[in-house]
Amino acid sequence: MISNQQVEGLMAGSGNVLGPNGDKIGAVGTFYLDDQTNEPAWVTVNTGLLGTNESFVPLSEATVEGVDVMVPYSKDEVKNSPQVESDGSITPEEEVTLYRYYGFTYDDDGGDDVTTMDSGTMTDSGVGTGTGNRSGLVDDSDITRSGRSSGGTVGHDASGPTTDDAMTRSEERLDVGTRSREAGKARLRKYIVTETVTTEVPVSHEEVRIETEPITDANADSAMAGADLSEEEHEVTLHAEEPVVSKKTVPVERVRMDTETVTGTESVSEEVRKEQIETETDGGIRRSSGTDSRGGSGHSGGTSGDSGSSGSSGSGSGR
Repeated sequence: MISNQQVEGLMAGSGNVLGPNGDKIGAVGTFYLDDQTNEPAWVTVNTGLLGTNESFVPLSEATVEGVDVMVPYSKDEVKNSPQVESDGSITPEEEVTLYRYYGFTYDDDGGDDVTTMDSGTMTDSGVGTGTGNRSGLVDDSDITRSGRSSGGTVGHDASGPTTDDAMTRSEERLDVGTRSREAGKARLRKYIVTETVTTEVPVSHEEVRIETEPITDANADSAMAGADLSEEEHEVTLHAEEPVVSKKTVPVERVRMDTETVTGTESVSEEVRKEQIETETDGGIRRSSGTDSRGGSGHSGGTSGDSGSSGSSGSGSGR
């Protein structure tokens, strides 16, 4: 908000109205005062070819830098604002139209229709003062920036009816799970193979061993029982063990099939979509200096800078 003292300094200069990032909108024209508070509420800016077109800009979020007025609106936004005759006053209907265009919400409290106020007067200095009472005009607190709540939320839906005070950003997310499927079959099959088995088997056999004994009285009769001289043979049977192999079938183990679950990890890749929200403003990033809570109060008469627009005295409808 700009004070009357700052307006006096701006009247003495030849400043411009600047938008976001210092972009020039046009030369400062006329300042309009609120009829009730006598505080600066509007300024006109020369935006047409050779400064022939004057547009109204609210001062609720304006600041002063030197001899320039900084506002959070782009040049195109100001140029396309509703055209109001810069004749020393603004009617209630015109002010409501301007407020709505600049994103302020006009809250009709169900009172009488907005009517024109008593005519205002211009002072010699070019700063207008108005007199009269508002009839059916809502209180200052009923006009606020569109979408701005007491908590400070700013914005309104420009693509359709306003349904919320914020924009919802959504995105797709992967919902990954598992499902069972048939991966194959397993079978038990029995078949015969042949292999050679070698083992050590202990065996025994008989061998002939010659024994001699002297002739004694005990064996003399047996020794002399035969002929004196003769040819004889004596035979003994020798025995030996040999390996004997036989085969028999014996059960050695039982084999069955079962299943077990083995858990691992597997990478899954999939494309997902998500919404992105970007801020787009005419001329750059807009930084708001405060919240406007002004009502439809009257504004009359103005002060001209050196832009070629002069504040003309006269009467009009106050707000």
